[in-house]
Amino acid sequence: MEKLKKFVSVKDEDQFYHQGAVELLIFNFLLILTILTIWLFKNHRFRFLHETGGAMLYGLVMGLIIRYVTKSSDAESGTVYECEKLKSGPSTLLINITNQVYEYEYKREISHHNVNGHQGNAMLQKMTFDPSIFFNILLPPIIFHAGYSLKKRHFFRNLGSILTYAFLGTAISCIVIGLVMYGFVKAMVHLGQLKQREFHFTDCLFFGSLMSATDPVTVLAIFHELHVDTDLYTLLFGESVLNDAVAIVLTYSISIYSPKENPNAFDAAAFFQSVGNFLGIFAGSFAMGSSYAVVTALISFMHLTKFTKLCEFPMLETGLFFLLSWSAFLSAEAAGLTGIVAVLFCGVTQAHYTYNNLSPDSKMRTKQLFEFMNFLAENVIFCYMGLALFTFQNHIFNPLFIFGALVAVFVARASNIYPLSFLLNLGRKQKIPRNFQHMMMFSGLRGAIAFALAIRDTESQPKQMMFTTALLIVFFTVWVFGGGTTPMLSWLQIRVGVDPDEDLKAKAASQSASNLDKNTTKAESAWLFRMWYGFDHKY
Repeated sequence: MEKLKKFVSVKDEDQFYHQGAVELLIFNFLLILTILTIWLFKNHRFRFLHETGGAMLYGLVMGLIIRYVTKSSDAESGTVYECEKLKSGPSTLLINITNQVYEYEYKREISHHNVNGHQGNAMLQKMTFDPSIFFNILLPPIIFHAGYSLKKRHFFRNLGSILTYAFLGTAISCIVIGLVMYGFVKAMVHLGQLKQREFHFTDCLFFGSLMSATDPVTVLAIFHELHVDTDLYTLLFGESVLNDAVAIVLTYSISIYSPKENPNAFDAAAFFQSVGNFLGIFAGSFAMGSSYAVVTALISFMHLTKFTKLCEFPMLETGLFFLLSWSAFLSAEAAGLTGIVAVLFCGVTQAHYTYNNLSPDSKMRTKQLFEFMNFLAENVIFCYMGLALFTFQNHIFNPLFIFGALVAVFVARASNIYPLSFLLNLGRKQKIPRNFQHMMMFSGLRGAIAFALAIRDTESQPKQMMFTTALLIVFFTVWVFGGGTTPMLSWLQIRVGVDPDEDLKAKAASQSASNLDKNTTKAESAWLFRMWYGFDHKY
């Protein structure tokens, strides 16, 4: 009997590793399919479905197969047993079954309404998205690459506008989505689809903050391929990069906002505490990421001088660069800050200081390394999104909530882009034209950040409804708006085939030709950039 039990135990362990290998194999095939599809699209100049949309489609088909083809291997899995003697959930549980002791580790708390027929399906559980993998492994290379590949001259020329869209625009978007959704929630309560105290105003604001995270990766890829007007590309790219960081910190700040009495009432103390947390976390993360980049730049500078000769070994130099950049993310997370903000500004600072101190081989290797990691991580995430529609076990589809969210997202994007563009144009010498504003409105896709923030907490029914809705909005915006980017560019008559450097020279030449003084070029730049440039040049 003991030999039989040991055999069963070893068999279960082998099955666990077998399922892990199957999971990795599935993702491997999905990525191979995605890469072949990208080659096909590029070869035939097909732009009505982007590679990210294709990755989601493949994930969707695979999730459908896993959901309805695989089944639970253990009839006892998913069965709930009562343990009245236990007063709390222990981290490790020892269970004696017929004189054989088994050790079980705590995984997570599951609400009673979350227990379903698929609970024992090990394959479904393994294929369900793990937020910790996303935030700690997949997202940092994407965010770092965004900062490291930044076109600094164009970015800083539009710095004031980018910061306005990223900070003020995200806050406006969060509030507008929260208010519109609160109205729909009240309607759902009136129709009996929700209970009175089930969905609070803070939950609506939480949904607003996570849905404020734009991710126009599809649009930007098409912009890059078509060489769209540099200013439009810079405004949209800069907004999306900083907006992700702002949305993550804003979501955390709202999640810890807890009025002492009525959750639907305004509590000034709790509000100012959340604002203080937002500012403190953002500033601390910015300082942490920039500090690591400055340290890396100093080390790289020493490599180029007589102090060390590490530049003679590009592999070691690239490895040190990579690990110090990753350390910025890990240090911020360990300190209770936001690693995403830290790694973003680490990437921007590395590009400004460290890159020029690297050896020629290391410059090429770091660029290619982070570009490849960004490509791979992005496609894995979008494959995961497709899988999640069928592998996630607690979806709640509510048509009224989904419709309300779509309306709220579009109203919030319009409330963000058009009023802020009007205000910015009052102070800009080079105005943001109307067709740029329409394109920015159209390009407000939702993607990986909104998805990951939504799946982080799916224990309560309102949070499950938010996750399902966020996932559907990501599908809709990526497929519909991502696919409609090229026709929209033609309809709005936006310039394509623009060389960024030539465009910058042409603008400088036109300024010189119009009898302006020497300081005109400076006056065209953002005032914040002028202050920063003076400090940077001097010190």
